Amino acid sequence: MVARFKRQYGSGIREANTYLGQSYMVVDSSILNEVLQILHDEEQFDYCVDITAVHYPQREKQFDVVWILYSFARNERIRVKALYADGESAPSATGIWATANWLEREVYDMFGVQFEGHPDLKRILLPDGWKGHPLRKDYGIIQQDQEWVQINLGIESGQ
Repeated sequence: MVARFKRQYGSGIREANTYLGQSYMVVDSSILNEVLQILHDEEQFDYCVDITAVHYPQREKQFDVVWILYSFARNERIRVKALYADGESAPSATGIWATANWLEREVYDMFGVQFEGHPDLKRILLPDGWKGHPLRKDYGIIQQDQEWVQINLGIESGQ
């Protein structure tokens, strides 16, 4: 399967390997949506298990966004990763897998990654007035918590 993707997309598949029995591909963000669609339609990855991100604040493309997919027919998982700069949008996968809806909202809430085409991209875990994105490595959680608690609850934070 990965060899077919490499033949079709060439350098757009930046890396592909298997580690501890799980396949993964690092793909160029420009072909990500097409790769995800093919994995669903042709390779039978019919379940989007998770979407997450990792923040590397020192890099130009600060975010690795990772789609973890599962094929019931093949009993196989694959991880697909693409890199994005802060403020750059990833394509929404909600049109491919319904489960992507809340998963993308969580990545947005925790990391600030935007998903272009998402039907209702808004916070899912934190209150609407929360500032920042707590899973970024440069996020000051103590300061934010104290400010939010004081403004919204009128008490001193227990931090």
